[in-house]
Amino acid sequence: MNWRAVKAIYMFEMSRAFRTLLQSIVSPVISTSLYFVVFGTAIGSRINAIDGVSYGAFIVPGLIMLTLLTQSIANASFGIYFPKFTGTIYEVLSAPVSYLEVVLSYVGAAATKSIMLGLIILATASLFVPLHIEHPFFMLLFLVLTAVTFSLFGFIIGIWADGFEKLQLIPLLIVTPLTFLGGSFYSIEMLPPFWQTVSLFNPVVYLVSGFRWSFFGTADVGIGISLGMTLAFLALCMAIVAWIFRTGYRLKT
Repeated sequence: MNWRAVKAIYMFEMSRAFRTLLQSIVSPVISTSLYFVVFGTAIGSRINAIDGVSYGAFIVPGLIMLTLLTQSIANASFGIYFPKFTGTIYEVLSAPVSYLEVVLSYVGAAATKSIMLGLIILATASLFVPLHIEHPFFMLLFLVLTAVTFSLFGFIIGIWADGFEKLQLIPLLIVTPLTFLGGSFYSIEMLPPFWQTVSLFNPVVYLVSGFRWSFFGTADVGIGISLGMTLAFLALCMAIVAWIFRTGYRLKT
């Protein structure tokens, strides 16, 4: 393993985030804070507690997951697409750096930025609502697994995209709606039976449910199933990335 090369690419990607601190960190935190103000305070005061948890606190895991998913995809997809756009990706591919090291660098940097952002939002949320994390180990586990998984997913989107508009296509039209419909702002048990069944086909439900369980000990889906679905999606993304580098899909042309 060429750790010097991994560190070089990783630090380059991290420095890009710190150069655009307002866009990378400050803007998502402010946007999420507005959700807390509107949903947690203005609307939440009119909604009954869910599973013994105040509505303002109930939506915290969902909001963190919403930001984590979108930012992981955005960071990773832009991180690999921009070198493709400028042509510098060929310098990386021709260097004595393995495909594993390339993925580890780009995905590791994107996941690190997302985890940092998630922890900042968690700290910000504690200023609005009282929070108590019942299972901190599982909270960190879901945070890391989700960041890595969707950074890999974003990496795939960045390689697949052949224009800047395609970088936003899947996040805006698929991921964000699935997150809003995945129990971020409500429990799926509040839905009619038919829509509860339909919601179980939404993979984001398992992410939000498992993450919420780590906070409050209550979940719409069993913690084992949530963890298993997260690991399954991670394995699928790893398999797709391996196929991309094995075939050179949109990298060798």
